[in-house]
Amino acid sequence: MKPTPPTIKGLSSRIFHVEAAGCRFRVKSIDMAPAKEKPTLVFLHEGLGCIELWRDFPQAVCESTGCDGLIYDRKGYGGSDTYGGPWPTDYLTIESQTYLPALLEACNIKDAVLIGHSDGGTIALLAASFCSERIRGLITEAAHIFVEDITLEGIRRAVQAFETTDLKDRLARYHHENTDTIFRRWANRWLSHEFYDWNIEEYLPEITCPLLVLQGEDDEYGTNAQAERIAGQVSGPVEVILIPACGHVPHFQAQESVLSEMTSFIKSLISVSPNIKSPAVHGRAFYV
Repeated sequence: MKPTPPTIKGLSSRIFHVEAAGCRFRVKSIDMAPAKEKPTLVFLHEGLGCIELWRDFPQAVCESTGCDGLIYDRKGYGGSDTYGGPWPTDYLTIESQTYLPALLEACNIKDAVLIGHSDGGTIALLAASFCSERIRGLITEAAHIFVEDITLEGIRRAVQAFETTDLKDRLARYHHENTDTIFRRWANRWLSHEFYDWNIEEYLPEITCPLLVLQGEDDEYGTNAQAERIAGQVSGPVEVILIPACGHVPHFQAQESVLSEMTSFIKSLISVSPNIKSPAVHGRAFYV
């Protein structure tokens, strides 16, 4: 059953544009009244995503925690500036080192909890290793830190669906005339020979903030090894939630349990001063 969070007086949202790092980003804010002394929840979409494809899940998390939220279309997606050419092999690193920190600065967000799905989860991990001073905590869903055969197989199936089903038309509702470019750029980069050895594990020990790792056990793009190797290499407190009968999109496919886990994690961050570092612990796996 889809959870129905309580309506909170004072919640409002708006969509606007922000200039940062030479790019015009389309941004949605979710504003709680009041949300003093609480971090801002920053939602990072997946490789074919945008603001709208999160649906109402960010609002549900903001309502359940009392935190403000920020969602944005990355460069090349949705209503943000277009991106010329193919993705470089380090496109996720560029996003985490250049565009995300600049956007946080432009929006005056100095205390954030990053919530990233798929590519967005990878970006969140990288950002936490590069600009930890702004990040109180981190939640990933189906994040990748290395390439697996199942990842490539899933993307090949997505290419076939794009060419033979209504997937292209469904994505075009959000990406419009850029739909083909966005899809081909994502698929071609992941399926390219030079990307097969892509790996970000060297950056994980730099992550010291609390981390919640969510992974569907039936994820068609990655195995539990992604979550296990994240948990085994970060330096801060970490919990791993392996979700049975769940694929690549836990916040939809297991929404009730994911909302509950995220809410508990974020509230635990709120209860501790952002200036106090939590002691490092090794990862633990839970089944929900």
